[in-house]
Amino acid sequence: MIYDSRPCTLGEGVFWHPLRQSLFWFDITAGRLLSNDGVRQQMWQLPQMVSAAGVLSHDELLICGEAGLFRFNLETQSSTHVVALEPDKPANRSNDGKVDRQGGFWVSTMGKDGATRHGKGAIYRWFKGELRLLYPNLSIPNAICFAPDGQSAYFADTGQQKVWRVALDDAGWPVGTPTVYLDFTGTEIYPDGATVDAAGNFWNAQWGMGRVACYAPNGAFLSEVKVDAPHSSCPAFGGAEMRTLFVTTALEDMSDAAKAAFPHSGMVFAVGGVAKGLADALVAL
Repeated sequence: MIYDSRPCTLGEGVFWHPLRQSLFWFDITAGRLLSNDGVRQQMWQLPQMVSAAGVLSHDELLICGEAGLFRFNLETQSSTHVVALEPDKPANRSNDGKVDRQGGFWVSTMGKDGATRHGKGAIYRWFKGELRLLYPNLSIPNAICFAPDGQSAYFADTGQQKVWRVALDDAGWPVGTPTVYLDFTGTEIYPDGATVDAAGNFWNAQWGMGRVACYAPNGAFLSEVKVDAPHSSCPAFGGAEMRTLFVTTALEDMSDAAKAAFPHSGMVFAVGGVAKGLADALVAL
C-alpha cells in the first residue's frame, strides 16, 4: 500500500524515529527531509543535498549532507555544523547512512556525476567526536546496516553488485577484512539500501527491480516484497511493534514512458506483517 503519496526524485535514507513514532526519509537531490506519522505530513527544505540521519533526541537529528554532518532541530529548524565531510571533493555528495547498535553514525559518499563515480565513494563512521574513514575507493556505497547483536555490519557497492559483512568490536569499529556476503555480479540485481530485522535477516531494496529481497544470515534467499515502482531504494521497519516494512522509491533515471507505466514511482510504500524490526540506537556524540 502507498504510505505517502508525495513523489520524490530520489527517495532515500528512510528511518523510523522511535521517540516521535514517525517515519522520516529524504529526497536527496531536492534537499528535502519528509516525515509522516500516519496522521500528519511534514517537510523541511534544506540548503544542500541531504541523504541520511540519526536520532539525537525527540526534536534533534544528526543529518548527513553533501557538506558534512550537522545537528538539525525539527521544531526551530535551526542547524549547527558538526564536521565537514570530504571538503576537498566538491564533486561528491553524501549517500547512504545508518546508526549502529553502539551509537556510531555510518555515512557514505559518492560522485554526483554518474559518469565519474567509479572509485570516488567512501564509507565513514562518526562516533563520540571522531570521524574515521573506513572504506575508500567505492562507487555507490549502500546497504549500511547492522546485526541485532551489534557484532557485525553490512555494506554494499551498488556499482560492483556486491554486499560485504565485517565483524565489529565492542565499540562498533570494524575488525579484520570484510567478506563477501552477497555477490550479484552478472545478474540484473543492484543492491541499494538495506535493513536487518530482529531475527538477523537482511532486507535489501534492489534498484530497478521494484522489490525488497530478504536473505538469511548465511546469504540464502528467503522471500521478496514487491512495490509498484521499479526504483525501490531503501527499506526500514517501523510502526506498531516495528512490524511494518516501509520502502522509499525514486523517479530518477525513469523515462516519461516508464513514469506513465508506474505512476506511483517516487512514493513511499508500507507492507505489514512481513517481519519484526529493531529500533535504531540514538547517536552517541
